[in-house]
Amino acid sequence: METGYFVGWGTLSLINAGIAQGKNRSGLNWFLLSLILGPIATFCLVLANKR
Repeated sequence: METGYFVGWGTLSLINAGIAQGKNRSGLNWFLLSLILGPIATFCLVLANKR
């Protein structure tokens, strides 16, 4: 696999952690979940309501 793929996936996970913290959710949990699910986790975060 290309290195760019891993860099992009890792960047997306960091962005998701920031979005999660902005919605008063655990940034670490969403970071780890994003490493597994990637864009699916982003979609779930966008639809989630702020706590």
